[in-house]
Amino acid sequence: MCFFKYFFLLLPFVILAQVTDVEQDSTQVSYLIIEGDSIPRAIINLDEVMLLHKLKFDSKEDRLRYLILRRKTIKVFPYAKLAAQRLDSMNARMATLKKNRDKKRYTKRIQKYIESEFSEELKKLTRTEGQILVKLIHRQTGIKAFNLVKELRSGWRAFWYNTTANMFDISLKSEFDPWHVKEDYLIEDILQRNFQNGVLEKQEAVVKYDFYDLTNKWLYNNNAK
Repeated sequence: MCFFKYFFLLLPFVILAQVTDVEQDSTQVSYLIIEGDSIPRAIINLDEVMLLHKLKFDSKEDRLRYLILRRKTIKVFPYAKLAAQRLDSMNARMATLKKNRDKKRYTKRIQKYIESEFSEELKKLTRTEGQILVKLIHRQTGIKAFNLVKELRSGWRAFWYNTTANMFDISLKSEFDPWHVKEDYLIEDILQRNFQNGVLEKQEAVVKYDFYDLTNKWLYNNNAK
């Protein structure tokens, strides 16, 4: 199925723009002067907006599953987003530390901070919410949750956490893979829709896929598996 990939919306301030003709090298060029900006512009940069397909479901059961997945994804995405922010801050700070002793001390402090900030809320997550969170952490950081734990703690602690999580069918080694896992594609669909409608604040993902290629694969290609 062929459809446009991008659709551009005019920004509100364009209405306030004034068109000014400037003669340059014997060629008359039209410039725009934006209110509050003294620099004439020949073009205006517009926000890029993604065109999303209309949702269709084969059955009421499929629609219900999607709605449940949407509720869970919206609930846990802010935790994955915050984890990515904390990781960026930690890496930036670690880059300024030269002594291993200082790095270990800082890592322990971050570990305690993250545990105090997240632990009580994360305990309230269901098994499926926890698994979605693990995948979203990988989407936002490019690192498996297992490896993040291993980085902040010892490898044995990471193994122990993964073993405990597996008792509840949660693997900290799970990756976000919307190309091969349809549920991950649906999660990506949910994220894109809720970025657009403002329910979720967008954060660029480290793990990137072309959403339109994914849609063609899962919705319009009967051979997709």
